[in-house]
Amino acid sequence: MDHVQLGRTGLRVSRLCLGTMNFGPETSEQDSFGIMDAALDCGINFFDTANVYGWKTGEGLTERIIGRWLGQGGGRRERIVLATKVYGRMGDGPNERGLSAYHVRRACEESLRRLGTDRIDLYQMHHVDRATPWDEIWQAMEQLVREGKVLYVGSSNFAAWQLVQANAAASARHLLGLVSEQSIYNLTTRTIELEVLPACRALGLGLVPWSPLGGGLLAGALRRATEGRRASERVQKAIARNRSALEQWEALCAEIGSEPAAVALAWLLHDEAVTAPIIGPRTLEQLRASVGALELELPAGIRTRLDEIWPGPGGEAPEAYAW
Repeated sequence: MDHVQLGRTGLRVSRLCLGTMNFGPETSEQDSFGIMDAALDCGINFFDTANVYGWKTGEGLTERIIGRWLGQGGGRRERIVLATKVYGRMGDGPNERGLSAYHVRRACEESLRRLGTDRIDLYQMHHVDRATPWDEIWQAMEQLVREGKVLYVGSSNFAAWQLVQANAAASARHLLGLVSEQSIYNLTTRTIELEVLPACRALGLGLVPWSPLGGGLLAGALRRATEGRRASERVQKAIARNRSALEQWEALCAEIGSEPAAVALAWLLHDEAVTAPIIGPRTLEQLRASVGALELELPAGIRTRLDEIWPGPGGEAPEAYAW
């Protein structure tokens, strides 16, 4: 397993990030423990979660599962870079969501308690909060960093101009600012190539793509159309909309002799701006299949054919749409 620096920091993380959103709702606690142990054994040291995962308001179910796994000891906590998020609703009160200093501090304390740890290595804003000024947000984050409860701060689902705005405000306070951005990015969803991806390169932010398999579309959806979540109405509609491209996609993967999921991950890993795609395995089998992507090299000719099947926005802005 290769490890690279997270953006402009000295922190080194694995080329794949273990996403834990399925832990609890889709994957039992026992199986979640097995996946985390296996991930650690194969060199994945970057674990990502969020206080809202588990999807029962205020319970932080997934964080609790991770906390109990960490509580087994064996050096687990010191071997991982632990990332979680703040923004989502955690209760019925008017201040139990967003990025106000009030909510950020309380949410951090509650995540630390559920995770059973004294620090969050990467504390990510799960969404931009247009109602809260950056001075207030950075004041709250600065205090948490000063107390040793947070080491680095990242973002998720930000527009490029919001990344710039956030780090300009941080710089004025002589803070490190954002070091990473989590954005949806895969062969079927390439909008961030216009501005977010160039902004990450310019600002020295590590890009951590979520949904690298396009919600399962890029994981052999045609071959396994009736398995698991692929059988849902939402996924079936997506398959119908993209059937022509999916047929070409799966035929190309068969031609090169690789599983579609591995090809999709390898395509992301080819871009130097990408730090670590977030894989969200529900089973050990899915974890092992994802790790296989690290050994897959995609020649330029194959990448060109992928662009033909799944066209991007035309490059970076403004050249993508202007002279």
